[in-house]
Amino acid sequence: MSGVLTRIALAATLAVLAGCGAGVEEIQAWMEQQKREVKPSVSPLSPPKKFEPEPYASLQAMEPFSPQKMAAALKQESRQSNSLLASEEKRRKEPLEAFPLDSVAMVGSVNRQGRPFALIRVDKLLYQVKVGDYLGQNYGRITKIDETQIALREIVQDAAGEWVERTTNLQLQERAR
Repeated sequence: MSGVLTRIALAATLAVLAGCGAGVEEIQAWMEQQKREVKPSVSPLSPPKKFEPEPYASLQAMEPFSPQKMAAALKQESRQSNSLLASEEKRRKEPLEAFPLDSVAMVGSVNRQGRPFALIRVDKLLYQVKVGDYLGQNYGRITKIDETQIALREIVQDAAGEWVERTTNLQLQERAR
């Protein structure tokens, strides 16, 4: 019985393969006919737009990359930085401006009549400072005092030699026991 089933399966497979072979020629003929009949529809490209240069209308204005423009900008900047320093040099120096900030230590803070004061130690002496006082050698003015730090606005020279403002914080120093 198994030999009969094997023969039937073999005959069916050969019949299917023979049917596929006969259809291949027919399919190829149909594809050739479709190639001849179908025409692709491609829309033509639009021509490129012509470049119209825009004329420079501000001939009387200063050119943005000229040496005169750079000189004017530097002059204005130096006036601003000189005004920062000029106001500081006109006032009388306070005693705590004689000490560099790295020799000053914040050791505490107190509030009196709703105003914060900081306690700082310089050369084993204790000083009391408030917002607006000056501290350190870089024209440092105290802008804020809280329980753990003093915020200062200093005027220092940057790498280019210009005078600029920077913010510095003096942290509360915990005493070693």
